Amino acid sequence: MMKGIDWIKKIRIRWVVLVVCLAFVWTVMALPAWGEWYARRIYPFFSIVLSRVSSFFPFSVGDCFIYGSIAGLVVYLIYAIAKRRSWKKTVGRMAEYLLWVYVWFYMVWGLNYFRENFFVRTQIPYVDYSEDDFRSFLSAYTDSLNASFTPVEKIDHAVVAEEVKNGYQEIAGRFGLVPPAAYLHPKPMLIPSLMSGVGVLGYIGPFFTEYNLNPDLLPVQYPFTYAHEMAHVLGISSEAEANLYGFLVCSRSEVPEIRFSAYFALLPYVLGNVYQLLPEEEFEQWKETISPEIKKAYNDKVAYWQGVYSPVIGDIQDTLYNWFLKSNNIPSGRKNYSEVIALLMALNTK
Repeated sequence: MMKGIDWIKKIRIRWVVLVVCLAFVWTVMALPAWGEWYARRIYPFFSIVLSRVSSFFPFSVGDCFIYGSIAGLVVYLIYAIAKRRSWKKTVGRMAEYLLWVYVWFYMVWGLNYFRENFFVRTQIPYVDYSEDDFRSFLSAYTDSLNASFTPVEKIDHAVVAEEVKNGYQEIAGRFGLVPPAAYLHPKPMLIPSLMSGVGVLGYIGPFFTEYNLNPDLLPVQYPFTYAHEMAHVLGISSEAEANLYGFLVCSRSEVPEIRFSAYFALLPYVLGNVYQLLPEEEFEQWKETISPEIKKAYNDKVAYWQGVYSPVIGDIQDTLYNWFLKSNNIPSGRKNYSEVIALLMALNTK
């Protein structure tokens, strides 16, 4: 009898803890000031502990957890059906497990989506769009892009790691980032062929504060992608901000290949902005100002990724990620990536 009572108490305690955690998560989501407090006070603790533990493993612990959870739920469902278990209990246990995963995701990283926005946090004034200002930005960017060009046949990963960490050490305080720990290092994706098929170059593993890079990355893409994903590890959820910090860190490097990687990575976002904001004739004229070497590198990159892209699963991934971002305080969804241009312009006019 006493064992039965103890078991009931354990269940009640487990559910009480779950409810408290959910209440905390939803409260932080509703209050940007709390989200900023979480990002600066709570997240650094989880980041240090989880990233330190996961750093001992050469593979992605987070990927193993995700794919293992999916497989485990499927196996449990098949087992429950075979044993004729109660549907109520089966669904209830699966739902409880998913709720704990939900809490874990937001408690250890996901609440960074709900911190104060870039302009509030950095006290940099928002700049309304001006065609003249955009043309000035475009001219300066194109000149720097052309001047930065250098052939990138291979890249030294150790040099990239050192340069990026040093760069983030310099800007972390200014932008409210967690300073990068010396032991941080990228992990290979568990199923890179799948990620290449949907056009994913890298991603953060939020459950164990890891950053995963696609081994199929071209050498010219590696430095910027490395810096972009590290920004997520340092407490940034916005893709536009991760692009901004990746650009700032890489463009200030003394290593030519890393510096070119920064300007080259911005090119598709600049292309999209010019196409949408300026007349078509001006768009065509601007494209002619880009050096032939850079045009070739860009076209080669596009052809390379199109060769491994799967439109069917790629469209599914795009739709799901767009929905995910919009449901996590990123109203523009996947378009958030290209909003880096507005952040750069605001930063340059300060």
